[in-house]
Amino acid sequence: MIRLATIEDAEAIHAMILGIGAVLGQAHKIAGTVEDLRRWGFGPDPAFEALIAEEGGRPVGLCLYFRSFSTWRGKPGAYVQDLYVDPACRGGGWGRRLLAACAARSAEKGGAYIRLSVDAANIAAQGFYARAGFRHAADDLIHQIDGEDFRRLAGEGV
Repeated sequence: MIRLATIEDAEAIHAMILGIGAVLGQAHKIAGTVEDLRRWGFGPDPAFEALIAEEGGRPVGLCLYFRSFSTWRGKPGAYVQDLYVDPACRGGGWGRRLLAACAARSAEKGGAYIRLSVDAANIAAQGFYARAGFRHAADDLIHQIDGEDFRRLAGEGV
């Protein structure tokens, strides 16, 4: 079963995000907390939605995403931030079903695409996404700003 997450799922969502970090050997980089998920993911203006895959009443997968908009396409879509399937359940189709459920929810709201980033060292995930029909956007490079640089830039806009 795949269902929309509720605030009661915040601990399970956080545990699966930590699972992603563990698989990548980067769990120490995860600063987000269960309370952050509760605060930003649920309520009147959520920053994200999450889909939970359950097997036998136990969460075994996660697709955390948010709405995006492509000015070039002139259409909304979804950006998948995190996709996770419990290692014991991999190969059972959960990842593809989570992506399909995300695509369906996006399509219901007029969405026409999904974008995501894949850790450069995660070759298995890159292969999974390719088999699901995703292609590497060679003409895009992801840039980010955070920490003190972000705060400084934000201060310039006030």
